Amino acid sequence: MSVRALQTLKGIIWGRCLLRAESQSCRCRLSWHLRRHYVALPDDIKSLRAVLNPDISKIRNIGIMAHIDAGKTTTTERMLYYSGYTRALGDVDDGDTVTDFMAQERERGITIQSAAVTFDWKSHRINLIDTPGHVDFTLEVERALRVLDGAVAVFDSSAGVEAQTLTVWRQAEKHHIPCVCFLNKMDKPTADLNFSLESIRLKLKATPVLLQIPIGSGKNFTGVVDLLTNQKLTWNLTSTQDNGRTFEAKSLGQSEDPELLEAADEARTALIEQVADLDDEFAELLLTDFSDNFEAVPAKKLQEAVRRVTLARKGVPVLCGSSLKNKGVQPLLDAITAYLPAPNERHHDLVRWYKDDLCALAFKVLHDKQRGPLVFLRIYSGTLKAQTAVHNINRNNTERMSRLLVPFADQQVEIPSMSAGNIALTVGLKQTVTGDTIVSSKASAAAAARRAQSDGGMGMKRGDQADIGIVLSGVEVPDPVFFCTIEPPTMAKQADLENALNCLQREDPSLKVRVDPDSGQTILCGMGELHIDIIHDRIRREYGIETHLGPLQVAYRETILQEASTADTLDRTIGDRRHAASVDLTVRPVDFASCEVAFTEELQVQIQPETKEAVENGVQSSYLQGPLLGYPVWGVSCLIHSVSVEPGTSPAMVSACVSRCMLKALRLAGGQVLEPVMSLEVTVGEEHLSSVLGDLAQRRGTVREIQSRHDNKVLLATVPLAEMMGYSTVLRTVTSGNATFSLELDAYEAMNPHDQSALLKRMSGLM
Repeated sequence: MSVRALQTLKGIIWGRCLLRAESQSCRCRLSWHLRRHYVALPDDIKSLRAVLNPDISKIRNIGIMAHIDAGKTTTTERMLYYSGYTRALGDVDDGDTVTDFMAQERERGITIQSAAVTFDWKSHRINLIDTPGHVDFTLEVERALRVLDGAVAVFDSSAGVEAQTLTVWRQAEKHHIPCVCFLNKMDKPTADLNFSLESIRLKLKATPVLLQIPIGSGKNFTGVVDLLTNQKLTWNLTSTQDNGRTFEAKSLGQSEDPELLEAADEARTALIEQVADLDDEFAELLLTDFSDNFEAVPAKKLQEAVRRVTLARKGVPVLCGSSLKNKGVQPLLDAITAYLPAPNERHHDLVRWYKDDLCALAFKVLHDKQRGPLVFLRIYSGTLKAQTAVHNINRNNTERMSRLLVPFADQQVEIPSMSAGNIALTVGLKQTVTGDTIVSSKASAAAAARRAQSDGGMGMKRGDQADIGIVLSGVEVPDPVFFCTIEPPTMAKQADLENALNCLQREDPSLKVRVDPDSGQTILCGMGELHIDIIHDRIRREYGIETHLGPLQVAYRETILQEASTADTLDRTIGDRRHAASVDLTVRPVDFASCEVAFTEELQVQIQPETKEAVENGVQSSYLQGPLLGYPVWGVSCLIHSVSVEPGTSPAMVSACVSRCMLKALRLAGGQVLEPVMSLEVTVGEEHLSSVLGDLAQRRGTVREIQSRHDNKVLLATVPLAEMMGYSTVLRTVTSGNATFSLELDAYEAMNPHDQSALLKRMSGLM
């Protein structure tokens, strides 16, 4: 069949599908998608079941991560288009991308919540999660990386490693995730390959393995040279309808530009030498079979070695392109399937312990008005089936899953089952929250725990018991740094507001809601100004409640300055029952952020379990509100020396006695306010640098370094969060809109005496 006839046939299929769009179900739309994709690839014939449940070695669970505006969503949009999932290219500025489907995302042109899409590429199934780049939504990146097997780090090739790039890279390192780097925006006049590689090497402490070099620069960027195959890949976008779907691949010949030939030869030689240094097997192959001519090593052998280096996390493959200009995305898709691991290559111990029984982790919850909670699950072992009951180990309850879906951003396709290694969307799990472990039954969980214990207990998490099962490590939720009051328009709307906040908290664990015990006001706690603003807007749009927010306040912490010991006794008679308890304890400052409680060795043996629990509850409750301003207490260790309890005393009275004693000890130890200090990065023209520096000086900022980046200056500083409210407006004013900045929480630091005294006076005036 000719190309023209093939295009005509595809047009007819598309037209018929449009006519039936109103009546077809999601299942029909998926069937059309599969037909369309495989018409373009006639040699790759699959059944529907094979596509939805491919062999585990053909699955890639990946995330797209980067600094804000590096091009994550644009890159994702091109991947979906070239894989045949979308008919037209979406644009972030136009607000019509697949993964940015929230109204707030489309209006602001940023990604707010992670979105999962599933598509095929050359016989592989790719489950992709597009993550936010803004620091306020770091949790979305954290919980996505928790369940993924690989990641694509996208860089602005003119800026290299930026502030949030470093944050998401650390998150990937924490979960031991192999990565591929994509140097995007190579069409920019200031794009610099060597600068980007050096920033990866210095700032990320990673070893970049360059697999491509660009052809041309700036607006003359036309493609890349693949150093593994020595091929020249060029995109000649002469037609507006082409959109980069087709590109030319040909071997480099002597007729090419001499400078390009020389650069490609040098880069390929450097690549072979670098891979040989990182991979012993490849080095041995070179010395035994290709000692006379290293350049003769087959591309396949070099690719296999690069894959081993990537999976061992000894190096990170680096590719380049321009997603917005539709260049270089197809080779990136090839790199994802070639270098990033399949689920069975991640070697999770629990797969061995659960064998063929179901084990999955809930990592995200969405609320649908018609279907209720939609829970995203990563399946580690076994098979998940619709219309079956599953057991939640964390909640110790059993729920019935009514439907099973494949996620396509805000659209889903219903399927009967899904196998290990995939990401699924479930309907009917009403009690499950982020971080819960889902298994087929209590019995299978207990059997897996017994296997783990007989295997030496490797990987057993804290609190695991053989009769409960192995609980997967959940998602670490950062502490909020901002809070404000939120009020409904009328008291009649209070119940609706509480329901909305409960749903939003379940979706977003970084959102905290509490009630002030003194005023009775509802307090909204979030990760930043933008985070709280988005929550406020969602309550209005999605739940129809016009709420009022109080002024934003910084979430300070409190600690102590010195060690202090004290004792206390509580003796109360309630009715005809006497409650009496006494406690002796010591508090001391410690270096780590959390707080702890410990018992002396003698007391640890003697104390009754119910009394111990009551004491721990009393200590932990005292950590919630410090003696100075009522902020949570950090960096304190409490040692219990003795506890005396009269028979018949309730645990609540024991907790109250300990809490009162703790308050006395914290006051004796001297209070210190800790304030959140942010790492600030400002990119600004040299003509506005002095204005920015003057403004930072007024904000108690400390300049750490000033770097040069092309024609701009990059200012690195630390600034108290309390001084950064409304900074974007001020920066836009003093630089005439010619500056960008990013913030990241650096640490909680002790306030100096003068600032602390001023804060205490100001807060006491509000109380």
